[in-house]
Amino acid sequence: MRVTAGHIGWADMVFVMERRHADILRDKFGAALAGKPIINLRIPDKFQFLAPLLVELLRERLREHLEQL
Repeated sequence: MRVTAGHIGWADMVFVMERRHADILRDKFGAALAGKPIINLRIPDKFQFLAPLLVELLRERLREHLEQL
């Protein structure tokens, strides 16, 4: 998805699939990300949209973080 300043403003935390994605967000939205954790899910960005394995990995990796809230 294309992240906008509105998404960043609304978010309490930001999840990315790869470190590269976090770097891109920091470059584009630097100050707006202040105080917001960026969590790298360590999922390679090689999947087709909603590929079954991608969905499974997202559920698994997100669950680890969301259960802590």
